[in-house]
Order: sequence, then C-alpha cells, then structure tokens
Amino acid sequence: MEKVTIHNRKGENVVVEFKLNENPKGLVFVMHGLGGFKEQSHLQVIVDAFLEENYSVVRFDTTNSVGESDGDYFNATVTNYYEDLEDLIDWTNGQSWYEEPFVLVGHSLGGMCVSLFAQKHPEKVKALAPIASVISGELSTHAPRYEDGSLITWEKEGKMLRGESPTKQQMWLAWHHMEDRMHYDLTKDANKLTMPVLLVVGDKDISTPPEHQKALFDVLPGKKEIHVIKGSKHTFKGDEHKTELKKYFTNWITTL
Repeated sequence: MEKVTIHNRKGENVVVEFKLNENPKGLVFVMHGLGGFKEQSHLQVIVDAFLEENYSVVRFDTTNSVGESDGDYFNATVTNYYEDLEDLIDWTNGQSWYEEPFVLVGHSLGGMCVSLFAQKHPEKVKALAPIASVISGELSTHAPRYEDGSLITWEKEGKMLRGESPTKQQMWLAWHHMEDRMHYDLTKDANKLTMPVLLVVGDKDISTPPEHQKALFDVLPGKKEIHVIKGSKHTFKGDEHKTELKKYFTNWITTL
C-alpha cells in the first residue's frame, strides 16, 4: 500500500492508503465505521478479496476516529465521516488512475456513508456493499445494545464511554453524534440504489442487527443479496467469520 496525506474541506489531515493493480478491473473505496481505522482485520479481508480479483483499492482513516487522521473521536458524526468520503473521492478524481464507475464498500457508519454517496451520485457507483450498516438514526435508537437504558443516560449526561482505542485510551462520544445521526435514513432514497448491492451482517450483531439490514434490503430496487453470518458480532472478529465474509465478497466481485 502507498500512503499519502490529503486535506479535507476543513484543512484537516486525512491519511489515505491505496494499492494499484496493473490493468485493473475497477476501483474500490473501502471505509471503516465509527471509531474504526483502515487496517481493521475485517476490512483487510475485504481489501484482499478485491486485490485478488485485480481491483485497485483505496482505504482511509476518517477524521474524528482512532486512526492516523486528525480530529477527536468525541466529535465524530455521520456528517463529518461522509464529508471526508466526499473529499477523498474528489482528491482521487485528480489522480491519473481514477476511474468511474467505482465500487463502494463501508462497514457500520461507513456503510451508511457510502450508501449516502451512492444515493447522491448513482451514476458514479458500479456496485455498493454496506456491511453491518447503520440504516437510520431512528432504527439505531432501537438497537439491542441500548435495551439497558444506556441511550437515555447518554442523552442526559451528554457523552458516553464507548470503549477503548487500540492504544487503550478511553473513547467518549458526544450526544451530538446521535442528534446528527437522526437526520439520516437510507430507506428514504433507497430507490436510487439501482446498482448491485451486497449486505452482510452477523446474527449476533446488537448494533446493526439483521432486522435493520432487512429493512433496507426489502426496499432496494435492483440486483441485491444479503447474508447473515452465524455466531458473528458487529465486526466479524472470529477467523471463521472473516473467512465467510471474504467468501461472500469474492463471489460477489466475480459477478460485477
């Protein structure tokens, strides 16, 4: 992978990696989710699947996450992640190896962002894979992870501890994140997603469960497929889950 640093519309550093294949079949952008980073293992198997099928691959760290780009996770929003995706694609458009239409892949919040881009620019997108995607702000509030009442506590206190970063730092997220997320709903303009769409989710996912994915799947108008990986949680951590994830991607890529 070749690594470069670009600047988003706010002047912040965004770290990008890309690998180019000779005579590629196409170009794919791969995007992490909330608090994720470009080298996560479940994303790497997707990257490998595309590289092995002779695609050129671009991946990046959004700002306000835990990767190499600028910003503070506390301030992360759908809007800032989406804008970084737009800015990355704009930068790529200036490179000699850019091509359209391209493939978009995103996990979780990244899945929402790539889908929003595809709804806004369907002519640019060859195929779309929102994996364990956030579907809407409203559905998010009904996710099993909040059955313990933590969503109410989050709103009351204005912030929530979401875990630890790879460097063992506590990750607090502002309630503004949920206020921003409530502005988005992929099902509303799903009719614009006429390109082939691949959905994959774990049956133990308590953040973006299978029933959320089905809500989007049911209103997609074009060629579509959905797979539920038994025993997998949100980030497909088990080796057997990642193997199954890669299989679904490899099979799907060969149909594009």
